[in-house]
Amino acid sequence: MKKLFAERIEGLAQSDIRRMSLECARVNGINLGQGICDQPIEPIIKQAAIQAIREDRSIYTRLDGIDELRQRIARKVREYNGIPCDPNGEVIVNVGSTGSFVTACLAFINPGDEVILFSPFYGYHLNILKVCQASLKYVTLRPPDWSYDAQALEAVFSGKTKFILVNTPSNPCGKVFTRDELTHIADLCVKHDSLCVTDEIYEYILYDGRRHVSPGSLPGMADRTITISGFSKTYAMTGWRLGYTIAPRPFAEKLAILNDLINVCAPSPLQHGVVAAFDLPESYYTDMRRDYQVKRDMTVEACRAAGMTPYPPQGAYYMLADFSEIGFKDDQEAARVILERSGVAVIPGSSFYPDPKDGRRQIRLCYAKKMHDLEEACRRIRALKTVLA
Repeated sequence: MKKLFAERIEGLAQSDIRRMSLECARVNGINLGQGICDQPIEPIIKQAAIQAIREDRSIYTRLDGIDELRQRIARKVREYNGIPCDPNGEVIVNVGSTGSFVTACLAFINPGDEVILFSPFYGYHLNILKVCQASLKYVTLRPPDWSYDAQALEAVFSGKTKFILVNTPSNPCGKVFTRDELTHIADLCVKHDSLCVTDEIYEYILYDGRRHVSPGSLPGMADRTITISGFSKTYAMTGWRLGYTIAPRPFAEKLAILNDLINVCAPSPLQHGVVAAFDLPESYYTDMRRDYQVKRDMTVEACRAAGMTPYPPQGAYYMLADFSEIGFKDDQEAARVILERSGVAVIPGSSFYPDPKDGRRQIRLCYAKKMHDLEEACRRIRALKTVLA
């Protein structure tokens, strides 16, 4: 039989995130692997979506999203992110922030174009870039603060660089890029006439008084930044699949056409429903950050009690932890044994590095869980030291 599959999907396999979620369900465990975020959605958002369904708001929308949602997104982007934004021509509502990223990659990457990616990375970013046949250049983020070497970043930039991908706050390590770091990145983008694609889906989940800085708000970057965000993480609606892209008008025009070609539009009643999220008080975001910081600190303490070295995240709700002192052979064994012995699913660290050996002594944990579930998971993790003795 002739070769059927396209070269672009060679090497694609089910992610460790999905695999561990299935294994967790098989043993009825507690899933600290996938970023499911199984907490309740605010009632006013649910009620607005239900009302939209009752009113039969169920037909195709504009290819870039309904008017009211685009207007509210644009206002939020101007006020919170500091990015100039016109709702008519610079905002596209997508099927999740992943849909936004797929659209951006299809729009800008020709096979062989160079893209810079920080490591550790989010596996979906990597694999979408591979499907688009990008030539990948990596820059290492170093624990415990996940800083990068400025000279190393400068060395991978060139006239061939199509874009650099910045995920802030970051999955999987929780890094929040500082203004100085982002200014350095911006200067390199301008110098090499490169774009910056940013994934800012965790932009409201910040710890220890940190502030979110959007690369698109920096001098010289408004015309060369594609900003991606969405509603999944901030409002605990990962299954609603609603994201958005902010881009200069010439870029947004093409991105909207691709969005139409791939998805036609994001789910219509859910677009109407999520407009209500913009009416939530500031206390919602304050309480969310405080809740996640408590959960972060619980998870850090549990990992330390188990004999691991956790790297407390600066934002988002994921944490990498080094288990070298426990004695597992590698990260795959660690994830398997932790699930078998404690009923808690975690993700092998090698999933997040270009060279798997860089993550062989790490696991990733997600603490976006209901408090009673996380408390039980942390109790089981603390007990690992005794169970494994």
